[in-house]
Amino acid sequence: MKELLKHLPEVASAILPITGIVLFLHAFVAPMDGESLARFLGGALFVSVGLLLFLQGVKTGLLPMGETVGAELPRFGSVALILGAALILGIVVTMAEPDVRVLAHQVGIVSSGAIGSGKLVLVVSLGVGACVCAAVLRIILGVPIAWFFAIGYLLIIALSFVTPDQFVPVAFDAGGVTTGPVTVPFILALGIGIASVLGGRSAISDGFGLIGIASIGPVIGIMILGLVSG
Repeated sequence: MKELLKHLPEVASAILPITGIVLFLHAFVAPMDGESLARFLGGALFVSVGLLLFLQGVKTGLLPMGETVGAELPRFGSVALILGAALILGIVVTMAEPDVRVLAHQVGIVSSGAIGSGKLVLVVSLGVGACVCAAVLRIILGVPIAWFFAIGYLLIIALSFVTPDQFVPVAFDAGGVTTGPVTVPFILALGIGIASVLGGRSAISDGFGLIGIASIGPVIGIMILGLVSG
């Protein structure tokens, strides 16, 4: 319990400001009925409890597991194994990301099923997995990260001119939702773990950047989906 309560200030700093703003708007701008206000306060309480449990889970489970996996994979001496594991882990972790599910659900509703939620989740997950794999290869080869960003965003800009209009905004939102509470801790820990055991690699300069690279994949993936569907 003591370990759990250590995260209380962090949770309070995340929840209290938005709760205060909503209550201010309720009092002076847009009053809510009693039921809506009670549901909002109850939801804020549930979110607070959930964040406490989630942060404790990240600290005790996701981060150590990601670093351990990242540190142990290079010891097998097989680049193919490392890249294959990075690909699979990127796909699986993204499929478990709540933000991706929310985006897929909302897109499915707004498009009246024209853009299937299952297809969107799969494409986003494949995009993240492919880019995590590429980011791990960058660490192994020591390629400057700027090259990855330059090539990735030039490709995104080029695709944005030929992708159907309804897919372009969805594609950019897909890149944003991959930086969620499940994906970020695990992929960051994976990169730091790999960089820490490779000779001549720095956990700071080489271990970070995976999230930035990973967020490019879903954008490109959804744009390609738009081209194929169109």
